[in-house]
Amino acid sequence: MKKFGLATRILIGLIIGVVVGLILQPAPNVARTYIKPFGDLFLNLIRMVIVPLVLASLVVGSASTENVRRLGRIGVKTIAYYLITTAIAIIIGLIIGNVLKPGAGLTLPSDAKVTPAKPPSITDVLLNLVPSNPFKALVDMNMLQIIVFAIFLGVGITILGEKGKPVLTFFDSLAEISYKIVGIVMLYAPIGVFALIVPVVATQGAKVLIPLLKLIVGLYIGLALHAGIVYSLLVKTLGKRSPGEFFKKASPAMLVAFTTCSSSATLPVTMEVTEKDLNVPKTVSSFVLPLGATINMDGTALYQGICALFVAQIFGINLGFAQQLTIILTATLASIGTAGVPGAGLIMLTMVLQSVGLPMEGIALIAGVDRILDMGRTCINVTGDIVGAVVIAESEKMKT
Repeated sequence: MKKFGLATRILIGLIIGVVVGLILQPAPNVARTYIKPFGDLFLNLIRMVIVPLVLASLVVGSASTENVRRLGRIGVKTIAYYLITTAIAIIIGLIIGNVLKPGAGLTLPSDAKVTPAKPPSITDVLLNLVPSNPFKALVDMNMLQIIVFAIFLGVGITILGEKGKPVLTFFDSLAEISYKIVGIVMLYAPIGVFALIVPVVATQGAKVLIPLLKLIVGLYIGLALHAGIVYSLLVKTLGKRSPGEFFKKASPAMLVAFTTCSSSATLPVTMEVTEKDLNVPKTVSSFVLPLGATINMDGTALYQGICALFVAQIFGINLGFAQQLTIILTATLASIGTAGVPGAGLIMLTMVLQSVGLPMEGIALIAGVDRILDMGRTCINVTGDIVGAVVIAESEKMKT
């Protein structure tokens, strides 16, 4: 097994997991009771290192620019990139939804009921960016607040100059230690991926999948188009890289994202791949990637577009151009507004449905296969983060 690369080993674990999951479909409790804990262990190992890794690498990254203006420039480019690619993803989702019509001919179960999730207000979003207690933010793993605190620390170190060097050295050492821990954890990744996928396949039988097959296929077609066209063009034209080589090197992070369904849990792998394999300097990756794991939701945004049309088609509601434009604007802004909020995908979808007056009950039908949908959209979320780091590094003419 050692002769295979990390991506190959993870892929083998994924394939074996799918086969074992199919075998265990008659006994899903076996998969949940005896196999899933090994997957949970993998997630816990990754979560263990997320906070020190993000905090240390972001402090080092923002301090290493040695130029507050450059840090601000990178920040503006990052936000602009995330908003533009998110809007494009939603448009692709709407196009797929209009062409395939995944909700046509489906009926909603009569007992299906969903309570709309309350989206946070703009004031709450802005206030919640800044931690009143940084240590509480670290304990709660509030990624946006950790990012803001780390940037302030890094800027403070930069302004202080020589006197701030000991603190910078500490965080630099902490970052390097975190990278080593990630390397150790990744030795367990193939087993962790195997253990995470088995219960999903064993639980989600054909009964649940077949009625919603058009939605699943439609979403994955949209995600493939977004990665194959939008990301490939960005990597080729703005990143000055070969798309084939990029996807090959990014594949370990993509596969971990696919199985964990968490951009934050994948972050240590994303950072390692981006810095070591794609040669993006820490100055860029340590800022772009943690921020992307929190607010960049291309895959989720594409999912919003296709799911909104899916719900409309179930209820026989025709959405005009103005309403579809509202979906694009709402979902794009919601990707920032719901950042760091638990269940952000659900909140985003309820916000989108409410914005065009669609019934919330439609979410109940989607919930049955949400895990299958979540795997693909998280994979694209993470891929978008890596593309962003490559593009912004090239725009700043920075490579390791």
